[in-house]
Amino acid sequence: MLTIKEIEEIIPHRHPFLLIDYIEDFKPGEYAVGYKCVTYREDFFKGHFPGMPVMPGVLTIEALAQVGAVAILSMEENKGKTAFFGGINKCRFRGKVVPGDKLKLETEIINQKGPLGIGKAVASVDGKVVASAELTFMVG
Repeated sequence: MLTIKEIEEIIPHRHPFLLIDYIEDFKPGEYAVGYKCVTYREDFFKGHFPGMPVMPGVLTIEALAQVGAVAILSMEENKGKTAFFGGINKCRFRGKVVPGDKLKLETEIINQKGPLGIGKAVASVDGKVVASAELTFMVG
């Protein structure tokens, strides 16, 4: 398990844009499983949507990318580098993420060649998939 401090040693994201609370399991270069405990105090709920708070889907995808970045940037040859978005494919939103949800974030690295790679990412709440995508990244 990785705490926020340990995650911050791997990826450059910081509050309020660090969207992972902890990593439950990971294998460098292969996969990572993390969690975001969604609270009503999240800054984005002030405007999305007043009276009906819903976590923006793009932030769910960003959280999945950050979990994938932990898997990629924890590899010895990538330590100290940054993983950038190269693309988002096959993205689907299947449910809402609301205050009180414990968002499970799973990203598996399915292809990597040099600094480019693809991760298969799935976000779920209580076992129900709320978002999925293929995320292309570039390590630089």
